[in-house]
Amino acid sequence: MGPELAGREYAGHLTDADLRLLAAVAAGPAGTQPAGTGPAADGSWLRGDPVALLAVLEHPGTFDAVMGQDQAGAGWTGLASPFLVFAVFVQRAAAELAAVGHVPERTGPRQRVPLFDAGALREFLAEPERRLFLAELLASFTRVASGRYRSRVGGRMRTRRFSELDPVRLAGLLEAVPQAERPGVYRRLGDVTLFLTGVFPDYAATAVLGPVDAARLLRAAGLPAAQHERLAEAPAIELLEHLGARWYRASRDLAPIPTARIAVVGEVADRFRQARRVLNHIADRYLFLPGSSWFTQPAP
Repeated sequence: MGPELAGREYAGHLTDADLRLLAAVAAGPAGTQPAGTGPAADGSWLRGDPVALLAVLEHPGTFDAVMGQDQAGAGWTGLASPFLVFAVFVQRAAAELAAVGHVPERTGPRQRVPLFDAGALREFLAEPERRLFLAELLASFTRVASGRYRSRVGGRMRTRRFSELDPVRLAGLLEAVPQAERPGVYRRLGDVTLFLTGVFPDYAATAVLGPVDAARLLRAAGLPAAQHERLAEAPAIELLEHLGARWYRASRDLAPIPTARIAVVGEVADRFRQARRVLNHIADRYLFLPGSSWFTQPAP
């Protein structure tokens, strides 16, 4: 995708209030733009300069400005949109992981061991399009879609429910939607798997899958029957990583047009574990601070 295109994609998500906040950072002591009024102050120039926009997002002062909103009593959503908040969290994670040798990894609920693979996480975050991917993913789950659909079961039409936070029910849509819509369903299956294992890993490890649910997801993923037993016995996080990567690849492979954004989906598929562990780091550090939780625990 490249920095310029990634910057344009970032700009498409930012509100006018976001741009004013970023312009204030750019006009600060370490910034590159003059303070004052007009385009420099309202930040509109950032929409036409994607490289400069990325530079401001990466500036340490941007994280401080967004976090400082809460200290000023405005609340994080008072000025910055959820997307901008998540974007600076991802940028901050990139800066933090650049200076560490190991990152905690979960071995069970509330259990951590150090893994000396921070380099792999740094490599994942090195590309702006992957950082954009994670910010978009987090922002997309601030509101979760759910509903009903009709599906033929045993020769009869039945009503079923789905939720974007329930991969088992979401996978049922694959049997009900036209072929042309399946890439979108596969993409969202990859998203929910990455989101749950990244933001709610303890829940994902203990509550998402039972034996019957695992079998349903393995069938929905189109895996050969010979692999079902081996994968069904794998730890839940390992199984979900395998399924999430497979669903992302299915979305990429079935997409009618191979765009740059679809290519990023394939990159995340090949680095699913690194993406998941970056989200673990962000969740531990920022998403569930006292008084500032962005997500509620999924219902069992």
